[in-house]
Amino acid sequence: MPQDVFDQLEWRGLVHQVTDPSLREQMKAEPFTLYCGFDPTAPSLTTAHLMQILSLRRMQIAGHTPVAVAGGGTGLIGDPSFKESERPLLSKEEIESNVEQIRAQLARLLDFEAPNNAALLVNNADWLTKLPLTDFLREVGKHFSVNTMIARDSVRARLEDREQGISFTEFSYMLLQSYDFLHLFDSCGCRLQIGGSDQWGNIVAGADLIRRKRAVQAFGLTSPLIVRADGKKMSKSEGGAVWLDGKQTSPYAFYQYWFNTADADVGTFLRYYTFLDSDEIEDLQEQVATDPSARVAQRKLASEVTAMLHGEGEVEKAAKAAKAFFGEEIAGLDEKTLLDVLADAPSFEIARSALGASPEALVDIAVTCGLFPSKGAARTDIQGGGFYLNNRRVIDPGYQLSEVDLLQDRYLLLRRGKKTHLLVRLV
Repeated sequence: MPQDVFDQLEWRGLVHQVTDPSLREQMKAEPFTLYCGFDPTAPSLTTAHLMQILSLRRMQIAGHTPVAVAGGGTGLIGDPSFKESERPLLSKEEIESNVEQIRAQLARLLDFEAPNNAALLVNNADWLTKLPLTDFLREVGKHFSVNTMIARDSVRARLEDREQGISFTEFSYMLLQSYDFLHLFDSCGCRLQIGGSDQWGNIVAGADLIRRKRAVQAFGLTSPLIVRADGKKMSKSEGGAVWLDGKQTSPYAFYQYWFNTADADVGTFLRYYTFLDSDEIEDLQEQVATDPSARVAQRKLASEVTAMLHGEGEVEKAAKAAKAFFGEEIAGLDEKTLLDVLADAPSFEIARSALGASPEALVDIAVTCGLFPSKGAARTDIQGGGFYLNNRRVIDPGYQLSEVDLLQDRYLLLRRGKKTHLLVRLV
């Protein structure tokens, strides 16, 4: 018998809409096969996709069988749901490359070797690209009312926008996603689709297609779209996305993203993105209320999520790097981590010969790189104790720079006050 996962999902705030309330009892009575789709519109999934992947994992732990669908077929079309304009179409080669990279990310989070309910990973290009158009229109298209489709909130705004509108290509996306659900029902008995609330219309349409074609009840379950306390949405593909691929968002930057979670959001994110139990999460929330400056909850959130995606070793490196940001420990960081830590700092290149070019080489470099407006201002700040070289305070404007001062034999970190950093690369 599967575990009761529905109560856990509700406690975590992961249930927004369900097509039929009987789903709760049915999932207690028998194991379900369920799926979620991930369109390969980029070479990596993002933190906004992560909640759905972890929901699949929670279902698997409870005894159900998750199917992750890489949308190699639907990705050729593009989902118009709640988009202000049409997505640019990617080439087939780009889609295939993205699918392969997404496969690796999904494989890190789902168990594909579980003895009784191993996760499945499929690509809908395997069936969608082989469908004869006339057969598809006869067998699937006839079950869709255009009147109903244009009434969906997910596309209505686009239809009312005279400048943007919606192409027939994107308008057909609902039919393709619905057919995915039907195909998965036929091939592996899948009776539940999950997704964000922006997918509600597509999910309901798929469940309805299975009812019409197979006279079987299928279900849909959505989670809320992620909105932070400041009102900003966690984006999947728009600007500011945080990627699951360590090459696009470094493990350090990934760790810092979660560590910088606002106090008002950290309890919610602990529920959404970790497998900590209710007692531990409630205890962490209490610590936020009593001692917010300690950031214990944020540190736990960052550690848990980073470990899932990148491993415990990267958590240790990220925590060490974060501590080194204002400390002399920065000299002990490897080059990759050093550059990750200072990715947002302005950088400047100078000739290596500038190290000993004058008695005040440090002042000259700081002014040349724009850290100070003039040599006089530089001398004043340095003598006043407001200047740091590699996070070590220097109070002598005549400090003699040498090769010993270089980080990784090629960098100098200059800091003015607490917040103004500058990375100097010697060439």
